[in-house]
Amino acid sequence: MIPIRVEETGVEPVSVVEMRGYLRLSSDETAEDALIGRLIPAARAAVEAAARRLLRPARFRVVLAAWPGLGLLPLPLSPLVAVLRAGRVDAGGTVTEIEPGLVEVGAGCGGEGPPVPEPLVQTLRLTIADLFENRGDAGAAGPAWPLPHEAAGLAAACRRMRL
Repeated sequence: MIPIRVEETGVEPVSVVEMRGYLRLSSDETAEDALIGRLIPAARAAVEAAARRLLRPARFRVVLAAWPGLGLLPLPLSPLVAVLRAGRVDAGGTVTEIEPGLVEVGAGCGGEGPPVPEPLVQTLRLTIADLFENRGDAGAAGPAWPLPHEAAGLAAACRRMRL
């Protein structure tokens, strides 16, 4: 079962303006804004993978061929904010509510969910700064680590554990 991101809502946990200040770029140095704007979602995805937490609100769809044996549906999304819809989908694509077979949920920090934990915001800042400062420096194989060392430590402290 792989949740499918249907829609992202809300804003990124850090803004281009905030990152420009963090990177010590002056307010009139806007030539790098487009790059910073592209680095933010890339870094967020890396931090989300490392912490196993969603840092931006989104709507997800989970499609099941059959209910799990115990009748419980463990969703690998954290933090889970709401179950938006549950229904069964027939061969023609018609959704019948009540008997779940298709589940849509809202998950992620920000928006209606809990705020993004400050250690993860700092992890995001450190990762964006590392990507900004070291752009083009990685070899053909790419960077050795998805997160800078300091950022990885912060993400590990907030990591959602699984059994």
